[in-house]
Amino acid sequence: MTSPFFAGASQAWAALGADPSLLDRLSYGGPSGGLPARLPVIELARAAVAVCSLAAAELVSVRTGRPVPRVRVDDESVATAFLSDRLVRVDGHAWSTFAPLSRFWRAADGWVRTHANYPHHRARLLAALGVPGDAGAEAVARAIEERTALEVEETVYAAGGLAVAARGPEEWAKSKQGTMVAGQPLLTMTRLDDAPKRMRGAVALPCAGLRVLDLTRVLAGPVATRTLALLGADVLRIDAPQLPESQEAHNDTGMGKRSTTLDLGDATGRRMFEELLDEAHVVVTGYRPGALDRFGLTPEALAGRRPGLVIAQLSAWGHYGPWRERRGFDSLVQVATGIAELEGSADSPGALPAQALDHGTGYLLAAGVLRALAEQHHTGGTRLVRLALTQTAHWLVHDLAPASDEDDGFDTGRRLTETDSPMGRLRHALPPVSYEGGPVNWARSPGLWGTDAAVWGGA
Repeated sequence: MTSPFFAGASQAWAALGADPSLLDRLSYGGPSGGLPARLPVIELARAAVAVCSLAAAELVSVRTGRPVPRVRVDDESVATAFLSDRLVRVDGHAWSTFAPLSRFWRAADGWVRTHANYPHHRARLLAALGVPGDAGAEAVARAIEERTALEVEETVYAAGGLAVAARGPEEWAKSKQGTMVAGQPLLTMTRLDDAPKRMRGAVALPCAGLRVLDLTRVLAGPVATRTLALLGADVLRIDAPQLPESQEAHNDTGMGKRSTTLDLGDATGRRMFEELLDEAHVVVTGYRPGALDRFGLTPEALAGRRPGLVIAQLSAWGHYGPWRERRGFDSLVQVATGIAELEGSADSPGALPAQALDHGTGYLLAAGVLRALAEQHHTGGTRLVRLALTQTAHWLVHDLAPASDEDDGFDTGRRLTETDSPMGRLRHALPPVSYEGGPVNWARSPGLWGTDAAVWGGA
């Protein structure tokens, strides 16, 4: 394990509490040159996919009693998958991943980045800045350039919107939130109780027979649950009917899953959710800490109602510190943690070549679920897996070795395919998670968001 290719995977595999000898089952190949950046983005991508694939292979062995299959990680496949949200097409048509008001703005003393992809976030941003609801970019620019970056951040967040002042890595490291992030591991895995193990028979796919409740939104959580669906799980995504969602985003991350809406504040919706929970094996949440507590969805409450669950939670800023209840997205975490400065120039901040914090955290989250299931198979217990985009960002900036600048002819087109879907002819990236004898594509294309019945598959 002297190759630099294995360094990131070794770190992530150790964070997952896994047997280090299984890393011998891992190898790398394929053309390189994808995801060029100053930071080691391809190493993050390669490592996250590697440990997810290896965790899937380990669970195959656990459930069948056979040796752990070999895993080969293909760089071209990995890089293409990390760009999947930008490469998806319906009948040849692309979509813009960022709305016009989701961008960098020059403030009086620096830069600020806003996120306004959803209508309610756009409305809150405009209201906080004191500009009309139909205002365009010019009016927003004028409102922001009159304020300091921190003033914009605080004003917009107080109104329920999303804006983050650009910070350098040193400034972030000295902040209270940054200091707390630096003291955290890449991820945490906790056993909550001694619930008896649920014995499951030998199956062809590691997650076959498992039911996953997916309470996540763009992008990391849906990437994780999409991966569990690839590996055989029955994944049902649940959204609140009053929260809008992008069908275009779902065209990418809805692979292999079904999608429904339930109002958990309504008696009927809550009853239907509890019925689904009674038969679930995994619950994945991607809302900011505390947002779902009023529905009894804390890890402790879930463990009490459904002992033996695997509960996986992700957030932008972490379950700790002064920013724990803040909303956040990959682009904003890049700005806060100094990544935008490191990838930028003297004239303006920059960005990673993909939403790498989202995708990387998504594959790490899926790996955590797979490892929890493997441990649970042996010793039972309700398990809790937690990750945060900021912790992945810290890993990228501080712990991963720089990647090679070699370019061996990387071509995303070789890892794209097409399939029919309810929306039209869908072009999409093939899954990067694989192992010897494992699936090479999703079992079903995504459907129309929120239109499936609130029942488990086959029910």
